[in-house]
Amino acid sequence: MKNNEQGFTYPLTLAMLLLFLSLFSFRVDQLLTERKLAHETNLILQEEYYFHSSVKKVEEIMLLGGVIPSKGTFTYLKGSMGFQADIPIGTIQKINFTLKMHTGETVVGRGFFDITSKKMIKWTEIY
Repeated sequence: MKNNEQGFTYPLTLAMLLLFLSLFSFRVDQLLTERKLAHETNLILQEEYYFHSSVKKVEEIMLLGGVIPSKGTFTYLKGSMGFQADIPIGTIQKINFTLKMHTGETVVGRGFFDITSKKMIKWTEIY
């Protein structure tokens, strides 16, 4: 029975191996893409959390004291948020936020706050 194969096993094994390697390489590429996407999503959510926390802290400063310092910094675990408040125009005050992550990424946002209601009324991110 061993002599009746006539070279059939080697091409079959080679074809199966190539099929397995092609499927494996496709799955590895897909896994790496998903990991990269998960990392980017985590970074974006962290940036949004830091902006949200900073806005809430500024609103709390407005509620407690009423006057926002012209410059300041909030320090977080993986970055720091600097802010610079402009002089109020009427009942609106513009505050520029600059987030510097420890990864080297910098994101800038601008919030407009209503002094009478002591709340943020508009937010824009600057790229």
